[in-house]
Amino acid sequence: MAETVLSIVAAHRGGTTTPAETVARSYARIRAHNDPAVFISLRDEAEAIAEAKALAAKGVTHLPLYGVPVAVKDNIDVAGLPTTAACPAFSYNPAHDSTAVARLRAAGAIVIGKTNLDQFATGLVGVRSPYGVPRNTFDAELVPGGSSSGSAVAVAAGLVPLALGTDTAGSGRVPAGLNNIVGLKPSLGLISTHGLVPACRTLDCISVFALTVDDAWAGLSAVAGPDRADSYSRNRPLGTPGAMPPHIKLGVPLPGQRLFFGDKDYEACYDAALARLKKLGCEIVEVDIEPFYETARLLYDGPWVAERTIVAQKLLASDPDAIHPVTRSITLDGLRPTAIDAFAAFYKLERLRRVSDFIFANQVDALVLPTAPTTYTVKQVLADPVQLNSRLGTYTNFVNLLDLCGLALPASLTAKGLPFGITLLAPGGRDARLAEIGRVFHADTQLPLGALKLPRPPIAAVAAVATDTEIAVAVVGAHLSGLPLNGELRTLGGRLLEAAKTAPDYKLYALNGAVPPKPGLLRVEAGKGAAVDVEVWAMPKTAFGAFIGGVGAPLSIGTVTLSDGRAVKGFLMEAAAVTAARDISSFGGWRAYLAQAKA
Repeated sequence: MAETVLSIVAAHRGGTTTPAETVARSYARIRAHNDPAVFISLRDEAEAIAEAKALAAKGVTHLPLYGVPVAVKDNIDVAGLPTTAACPAFSYNPAHDSTAVARLRAAGAIVIGKTNLDQFATGLVGVRSPYGVPRNTFDAELVPGGSSSGSAVAVAAGLVPLALGTDTAGSGRVPAGLNNIVGLKPSLGLISTHGLVPACRTLDCISVFALTVDDAWAGLSAVAGPDRADSYSRNRPLGTPGAMPPHIKLGVPLPGQRLFFGDKDYEACYDAALARLKKLGCEIVEVDIEPFYETARLLYDGPWVAERTIVAQKLLASDPDAIHPVTRSITLDGLRPTAIDAFAAFYKLERLRRVSDFIFANQVDALVLPTAPTTYTVKQVLADPVQLNSRLGTYTNFVNLLDLCGLALPASLTAKGLPFGITLLAPGGRDARLAEIGRVFHADTQLPLGALKLPRPPIAAVAAVATDTEIAVAVVGAHLSGLPLNGELRTLGGRLLEAAKTAPDYKLYALNGAVPPKPGLLRVEAGKGAAVDVEVWAMPKTAFGAFIGGVGAPLSIGTVTLSDGRAVKGFLMEAAAVTAARDISSFGGWRAYLAQAKA
């Protein structure tokens, strides 16, 4: 039976089931799951089925989410359903869909209902709601994680295959990690937040929960894009995940910085996840992550607490008892910081951003961290609501402050059968790069889908082609993966498509005096040269000008013919430079030449 987004769409297109049948199955599963705390409001079943039938009647089977049931966190507007932010006194009835929901519908999705959350999206535990505590899908005594508790549980339990959450400090990642599903926290501004009840408007993003990375990417692709209605929206190229790049450097904390608060099971699972990544070809690099921890401390000790207070300010003044006691305490703290405090925090954050930029530009391609350092029971969190919540945000609170994108992934089950997850983090704009790594890692774990105890499907095939918003560029020398100038490609949003060879129409030269050492590729008479090793990268068109602007004589950008006849852009050298260069064509490529030179 189809369970994932991609398998459901395929079944609808193939006629083995219909959108109406799939929607009806979601409602049947919601009843069978029998947890009234998952959804705050549900659409009328007959109305949702009628929408699914109308969609099928249109024959729009090409839509990427054709007939897929989705759930939406109840701080995101859905026309026809109240938006409560888990606070009944705050509730209102939106006249229009949020931009993200409108795009889901345009992609063929059917909204089922609005899911529970920590009130005003303030919390990582999932227990701060007057609508109850959604049951963790692996152990009902444990917290489900928050603030997007209902969305994560709905996906993990198979009630819907796709759900929207939000993420300001980890709300789109922690509940994914605690329920064995994928949580995609996109780059800031990639998904419009128009129609979202703000937590911290400068840091908020709408996130995606799914059973697999491919499904999460399908959801992201449907809702991403700039929006004039959102002043924090950004025109960031989305890209398309390709094959997992070779020679990926993944940063991990120094041993003394790995915090698990005594949870030996999670600590062992993290070590096992790093071993798996090494087996998959990644290089594990220990880095000092204290600057990231320092950034995290700013979140609840600076102006961003005041920002959280804005949305609840009127209610605090008129009816403070209508707000959950813990949420009320946090938002009241937001009244205390001064403008001086705010500017001091902004200055400190800017310094820390420079440190983060240096780490990603010079040491690692991405960080790989535990999604959460441990987990707690509902009883424990109710007894100690602030400290235990803070612990769950150990590896998440700094992410949006530093404009990083994140991908939370199931990694393993503990000896007690509880989920453990890791999160990949990279600078904003590299969402596709994380998906390239994450989809391969998740597939390799062979974990079941969510809490369904069903095997995950094979990862979808990837096409090694540039999209309409990209330009394919062949690199032959210092821009190759792992070599000194490769960071330029990655910083500009480039993604590796494939390793390839040129047609046998070129000669390769080592340029005299180049720092760092560089080769030059010279086109010669057809068939009179060598087939030279290259990597083909997809470069966002918006960044291509900046990329070629750094190319200096005797190199230039021209057209390179690959061995299969395809033509791509690439580095070529001026013929006049041959007299001061060494012909190294016999090595077949720059890596082989460097290896010989070191021998």
